[in-house]
Amino acid sequence: MAIWANMTQPDQTTLPFRKMHGLGNDFVVVDERGVQPRVNADLASKIADRHRGVGFDQLAVISDSDSADLHLTFWNSDGSTAAACGNATRCIARLVMDTTGRDKLTITTDRGTLQAMDAGAGLTSVNMGLPQLEWQDIPLAEQMDTLHLPIDGTPTATGMGNPHCTFFVDDADAVDLAGQGALIENHPLFPQRTNVQFASLIGPDHLRMRVWERGVGVTLASGSSSCATAVAAARRGLTGKSVTITLDGGDLQIDWRDDGVWMTGATAYVFDGQWRL
Repeated sequence: MAIWANMTQPDQTTLPFRKMHGLGNDFVVVDERGVQPRVNADLASKIADRHRGVGFDQLAVISDSDSADLHLTFWNSDGSTAAACGNATRCIARLVMDTTGRDKLTITTDRGTLQAMDAGAGLTSVNMGLPQLEWQDIPLAEQMDTLHLPIDGTPTATGMGNPHCTFFVDDADAVDLAGQGALIENHPLFPQRTNVQFASLIGPDHLRMRVWERGVGVTLASGSSSCATAVAAARRGLTGKSVTITLDGGDLQIDWRDDGVWMTGATAYVFDGQWRL
């Protein structure tokens, strides 16, 4: 069932979409099931413009999957693509579960096959899969210890279907996120660029984190970044494997289990619209 079931049916001149967010990490959702694909890099970057378009951190496209309930493709606001986007996956899982009445879904992405479920109290959980901890899988430009990178601040590298670089600092709120994030995103150790996080331990198994997202910039929240930071903190002995991450937009619960990294949090519907092609 397409998300535009109660909207004007798509034609060749308009593209129906839904605006959603997870803790302020905002998305445009396009349902291409049963219709010809129309989203490309140029269109994604035009819709992303917060002054002349709709604005988003990521655009998520729903399409059919031969092996799961649906497939998701993610576009960044600069027109590049991402293999994973945790908060968008949660938003769309919530949307589809509410539409169909189901409480569990299987979703394929370029990251792999993910499981989503209703966690109760309006919360949605997604298993983001096992973290990638070896240098070639993240990927890094050369072989090295991923726990302590040879960068000022000795950050930790983690793959969650996309690359992450996590700095543990005394006060995440005091960091020049825009300046440092843009610099590290394009560091030569990361051939595919990287997401950047600055995290502080503020309590037992409780981290404060701020995010610079690859291809996007400063964002209020990031699901895959939260998963990567939780994994990095556990590997470095700062926390256990189940933590609360407090982002600018709110809290996520991250639980690194044997079957993957589970992320639980709230989602929100904002509005439906039609993009004139």
